[in-house]
Amino acid sequence: MNDILPGEVETWQFLENEAHRIFKLYGFGEIRVPVVEKTDLFCRSIGESTDIVEKEMYTFEDRSNNSLTLRPEGTAPVMRAFIEHKLHALDPVSKLYYMGPMFRYERPQKGRYRQFHQIGAEAVGVDDPMMDAQVLAMLCHYFEAVDIDKVELHINSLGCQECRPQYRQALTAYLDSRLQALCADCQRRYRTNPLRVLDCKVPTCQEATADAPSVLDLLCNGCNEHFNQVQQHLKNLNIAYTINPRMVRGLDYYTKTTFEMVTNQLGSQNAVAAGGRYDGLIKDLGGPALPGIGFAMGVERLVMMKGEQRIQPPRLDVFLAALGDAAGMEAFAIMHRMQHLGLGCDMAFAGKSLKAQMRRAGKLHARYVLILGEEELASGQAQLRDMDDGSQTPIALAGIEQALLEKCTNS
Repeated sequence: MNDILPGEVETWQFLENEAHRIFKLYGFGEIRVPVVEKTDLFCRSIGESTDIVEKEMYTFEDRSNNSLTLRPEGTAPVMRAFIEHKLHALDPVSKLYYMGPMFRYERPQKGRYRQFHQIGAEAVGVDDPMMDAQVLAMLCHYFEAVDIDKVELHINSLGCQECRPQYRQALTAYLDSRLQALCADCQRRYRTNPLRVLDCKVPTCQEATADAPSVLDLLCNGCNEHFNQVQQHLKNLNIAYTINPRMVRGLDYYTKTTFEMVTNQLGSQNAVAAGGRYDGLIKDLGGPALPGIGFAMGVERLVMMKGEQRIQPPRLDVFLAALGDAAGMEAFAIMHRMQHLGLGCDMAFAGKSLKAQMRRAGKLHARYVLILGEEELASGQAQLRDMDDGSQTPIALAGIEQALLEKCTNS
């Protein structure tokens, strides 16, 4: 777990603000859910045989012996809230997005922490392939907006309840014949969760499954048509994509369309965003039989990809350099009024020399410094220094707040 400090947090705020802006353009509204849920929610939704449930969840009992878990992902809590508050009764189509911390006790890797942050979105109530394409278009739009371009969209289909069992059977039979080449984890889970073997990053597992049967060869007619239409919509929108038949998701609830935004900048763990369709999840959690699709992005990984493009803190509009007690009192009042007008202002509070105050103004990247001393109070005119060109001009104290607002607005 790590701290996010000033100088770093501005990049986080930029990524979050762009998510608010872009997602609202597509009709999504923000939802905020607790970081703690009943453990059973994740066992039912994610799947008891997944690595997340078996090894990675922060689970504990409260004083009433209820089993609680710090949320390891966002979709299940959002769907729990969707069901609990009957959001489908308010609107048959619900578009929701969220952001915040998640928790997994996993071995830390590059760009991953045990408390990590996600930005995600969920669209419920429409099973049309056009909705899949819109969600993917929104995701691509977001990456364009935050100026992260070294990513590729990979898509796949995992089939549905009709065709998935046939594929699991074929894949399990294939893995049976290569069991000795698999790592210990894959040997343990290949019968309960064989699709995860395809996602294993151990080189021997990747070699052993190089010619594994493709899920795309065993899709039923409905899933095949759905996937074809998703591709057609993406082509109509001029969105580039790659079909990756080996791409699977680590959560049991995914069906049909799955996708990832991948990069080669972050090592073997190359996904910076991932998601898919989950048409049976809401019903499995006790809600109505409604389809859904969504995704989540790892904010830490987005920040890493911004790299040298990290957002700089905004410049301070005005620093007030006061000399003497009377000037300090007047500067403090002026600063208060300017802040209420929307100007970023600061001052020294310990009677520093003018030289020390100017250094402080430079450290804060102030656009202007307002110099106020006994002479300025007597004459009714302060001195305003432009920190970019070093020029200094008198400015009347009467109406100074409005004058500085206009100057800062126009500069």
